[in-house]
Amino acid sequence: MSGINRTTSMKTALIFLVMLICSLTLAVALILSNGLDFKRQQKQLEQELAALLNIIAINTQSTLLTNNRFREEQRLAAFDAITAIKNIHIYKYEEAGQQLNFFVSYNRKDIGPWPLQIDRISEIITQKQPIRKGDTLEFGRAVVLDNQLLGYVYVRATAEELTQSQRQQTLVSILIAILALLLGYILVLQLQKRFTGPLNVLLDLVHRVARERDYCVRAPAAKVQEFNLLSRAFNTMMDRIESQLNKRAQAEDEIKQLNQSLEQKIAERTAALRESNQELLNTLATLHQYQNQIVETEKMASLGQMVAGIAHEVNTPIGLGVTASTLLQDKVQEIESAFENKTLSSNQLARFLSDSKENLGIIYRNLERAAGLISSFKQVAVDQSNENQRQFNMLQLINEVLLSLRPNLKKTNHQMHIDCPPELTINSKPGPINQILINLIMNSLLHAFDEGSAGEINIRVELKHHRCLLHYSDNGKGVPEHIRKRIFDPFVTTRRGEGGSGLGMHLVYNLVTQALNGKILLESSLGEGIQIDIDFPVGNLSPSKLNNR
Repeated sequence: MSGINRTTSMKTALIFLVMLICSLTLAVALILSNGLDFKRQQKQLEQELAALLNIIAINTQSTLLTNNRFREEQRLAAFDAITAIKNIHIYKYEEAGQQLNFFVSYNRKDIGPWPLQIDRISEIITQKQPIRKGDTLEFGRAVVLDNQLLGYVYVRATAEELTQSQRQQTLVSILIAILALLLGYILVLQLQKRFTGPLNVLLDLVHRVARERDYCVRAPAAKVQEFNLLSRAFNTMMDRIESQLNKRAQAEDEIKQLNQSLEQKIAERTAALRESNQELLNTLATLHQYQNQIVETEKMASLGQMVAGIAHEVNTPIGLGVTASTLLQDKVQEIESAFENKTLSSNQLARFLSDSKENLGIIYRNLERAAGLISSFKQVAVDQSNENQRQFNMLQLINEVLLSLRPNLKKTNHQMHIDCPPELTINSKPGPINQILINLIMNSLLHAFDEGSAGEINIRVELKHHRCLLHYSDNGKGVPEHIRKRIFDPFVTTRRGEGGSGLGMHLVYNLVTQALNGKILLESSLGEGIQIDIDFPVGNLSPSKLNNR
């Protein structure tokens, strides 16, 4: 009964399905229509405001040149008719002092003055799109005449009217959708009566058959084609059921006759099954008996394959060594025979010594190669784990980095200055430090110096209070202010497409702060090079290393 109570009627399902489809269709249509219309109106508003901004910039040229503030204020007062504009600022660029000063402004009466945007005007004019903050839009444009910068125009506008219009349009659309859903609901109620009538007739017939077990009943024809087919299928099913019942009665008589011989057949089959089971048990015992032997055989086969591989690899150098030793033995016998016969000449002896050195060299190299191969095979079975942190000499590490970068440094005229105590040994992670130095040096080679120039790169290392201080600097072009603030962010570079990926300093920052658990500080100004200070902790040193400090 619980399963029946959880079922849903066709009427409810039909209403739900139609209403769901209508609701989703209307919702998608309204969202797309209103969204696209809002985007269109928003873009149109931005274009109109941008056009007004250009007009203001052109009209402002004359007043900035003549320093006529009164005329410009009268001209800006005409923007009272444009409700979308809240504030307008005009800034004058003083070429003598190379500074930006406030010139005139326009503020709507219901809005009031807006703070000066001198600090932000450079950022605003570089944006291709207006800066949006809620319903507020900010525009900026430079006033230029004959390639001479006269000043800047800043416009602050609002899209509140557009937003309010969009809300009203959305409300009207929702009301229309509700009305459409009500009409759809009424239409569904009318349609479901036409479809559920024939189904109720069939349902009554099914209940009658289940209750009375009268398989002679048949369904009447229906006016709807699909339900008429259903009635015919129901009648066909009843015919087959009635036929199956007749066949069942005949089969029961045959079963009674077969039951008499069934017990004998069961006994025969049981005996055969017992015999088969016994054979299976014997086979299983045999399999268990040889299981360990098969495993050992597989192990020996694997061992044989490995030994064969080792023999194949080692055979070549040993064979060469045997060949060289055989040749040397022949030469010794030859020289011995000549010595005994007193026919040994100085040239023959010199040739013998030369050949002997060559053969001994071949024997030594091949035996050394064979020993290396055997050692390599031995290491296959050993778990090699390289610890990341160890004691190492800092100056030696720096020299290794410079050695690896020698091909890059040889192409330049730059000088490297290293200030690091030769005895400075620390307990840290050489891998990250190696990567940090490589990235810093390559960053200077790529960004700090022009091609053909001669620069200086300085690396100074000191140890204070169990912390290693690494100071890196160059006398290159320096870093612009807008880049310096984001230099450790990924993909920040001034040489994109020319060898700069923008990931070098980001990698350095991650290595210092995460791998070394340290800190990094960068200072730079245009034309004054760069100064990078890295500070990271080091582990405890051995007593001998502490004495060196």
